[in-house]
Formats: sequence, C-alpha cells, structure tokens
Amino acid sequence: MIIATIKDIAEKAGVSSATVSRVLNYDVTLSVADTTKKRIFEAAETLNYQKRSTGKCKHRKIAIVHWYTKKEELNDLYYLSIRLGIESRSKELGVDAEVYFYDNLSEVSSNEIDGIIAVGKFSHEQVQTLKEVTSQIVFVDCSPEEEKYDAVIVDFSKVIQKMINYFISTGHTSIGFIGGKEKLLGVEEPVEDIREKIFSQYMQEKGLYDERLTFTGCFSVDEGYKLMQQAIDDLGKNLPTAFVMSSDVLAIGGMRALHEADISIPKRVSVIGINDISVSKYMYPALSSVRVYTEEMGEAAVDTLVERFAGRKIAKTVTISTTLMIRDSVIK
Repeated sequence: MIIATIKDIAEKAGVSSATVSRVLNYDVTLSVADTTKKRIFEAAETLNYQKRSTGKCKHRKIAIVHWYTKKEELNDLYYLSIRLGIESRSKELGVDAEVYFYDNLSEVSSNEIDGIIAVGKFSHEQVQTLKEVTSQIVFVDCSPEEEKYDAVIVDFSKVIQKMINYFISTGHTSIGFIGGKEKLLGVEEPVEDIREKIFSQYMQEKGLYDERLTFTGCFSVDEGYKLMQQAIDDLGKNLPTAFVMSSDVLAIGGMRALHEADISIPKRVSVIGINDISVSKYMYPALSSVRVYTEEMGEAAVDTLVERFAGRKIAKTVTISTTLMIRDSVIK
C-alpha cells in the first residue's frame, strides 16, 4: 500500500494542499465544486492504491452500473473506491468500461454491452432490468441470486465481531453503535443492515448489549454528526466509552460532533469505522477502521466477469477479507 501525502494529492488534483486537507476532513465551511471534490477524492484513492501489471484479454465492453447518483457517490467513498478498482482493472485487461448511475440506467444498451458489473444494492425489479440487457452480470456488495449470478462481497459479520473484540480487549464494556439504513430504488422499507443486526446479537452474547446505545440514520458525514450529537444529548454522562461506526463517513461526522462537544478522542470515547477509505488516515486523530479492500473488490469483479466471457457457467461468490487498522482514535 502506497502512503500518499497531502502534497501528492494536491499535485495530482491540481489544487492547493489546504484545499485537499479541508476536503478530506469534510470541512463544512469550505465552498468547493463537486467536480473539485471528485478530483481530490479520486486522486487520494488512486495514489493510495498499488496497481499491478498483467496481460491483456480479448476486447470487451462492459457497463459499470452504480446504484448511487454522482452526487451520492461523493458522500460515500466506499462505492467510489470500488468503481475506481473496476476501472483500473478493466484498463489493465483492455476492457472498455463505461459508468452508468441508477438514474440513467435506461441508457444501457444490450447491443453495445458484453457484461455488467452492478455496484451496490439492487431490488428484484432492478435485477430483472439488468438481465434484459445481458445475463453476464457480477454484483458487488450484494448477492441477490447466488445460484444464478456471480457476486463479490465482504463478510460484515466478521467485521463487526473484530471491532467489538478489540474494544473488549482494551477494557471497554460500554460500547455504542452508530449505523445507517439503505433503501432500494422503488422499495419503501429499508434494507436490513447486517452490521446493526450482528452488533446487537454479538453484544448480547457478550452480555453487554444496551439498546439505548444504538443510533441509526443514513450513510453520510452529516448524518454521523447528527447521530453522535443525539447520543451526546440523550446519554449525557452515560455516553459509551467506545463506538462501533458502521462506515467511515459516519465516523468522520461523529468525530466532529465529539470535538465540538469537547469530548476527548480517544481518552473519553474511542471510535472505529468501517471501510478504511483513503481519507481516514488524514483525520485528527487518525481514524481506526476495518480496511475493506474495495479496490480488490473491483478487481475481482472484473476478473470474475472475464471468466464468464471465457466460458464458465457455474455461478460463484467471492468473499474479500478485511483487516483492522488501529490508529489514534482508540485506546491501544
């Protein structure tokens, strides 16, 4: 893994180091265009990603179908990083990849596309729409029909257990959870979040679960800020000594709320996020996080689709491992 500096990112993105620092820290007082944010985030991701060389394959054209809009992708760098991994691997293999967001899904043409990599969560109806374009589909971050379609996923059950085990090993018994819920397009009820489910189950197994310490909203920096503010206001002196944050963007917002309330990180509250997006190491204090190898998820999706092109008929699911990255936002 290459460790890029703020200066490296600034040079690649064509902006000042100060602007990079403020964008990576989600400074709400900074007024900057989304196109500039996109350049900075993409520069940070690509500079922190070790590419490898490989051989070419027969020319193909694939569609990367993203369940987010362009705007939403900037609020959750998890999916942006997966997309960049797909694009990088496609380029290495000589595969022509074109990006479509869910709001322009109708533009995907079966006459031009050999295969689809679908990134995010998709409803049954959306899966059927994609199938009308091509049956060669790989899903990333979900597995809607594992007997029929290939998928690249992460075992978030193990992720949550790693976080809780670390907190317990460092003396924490009061552990809170801040998470998000996601909705499929056209579906009213939110998708069950496996991270919240496993948190409650595993904490109950340990005899430590307290439902008052769980706060959920949606996945964004602003929501993390609001939910942590709610926790601080509702719990007062009973605020947990540690928080499992179900994504880094929630953790970034939550840390801002703790800073504003003059609550020390990690002396009073320890924080661990999930994804280990490239900006995590630039936070103050540097954010501990479970590294989800998003670029490798993107790579694996391309490789899996290429296998389909080569004739594989049996569906398979690839599970990518994770690593707990301990930094300064926790007691060590």
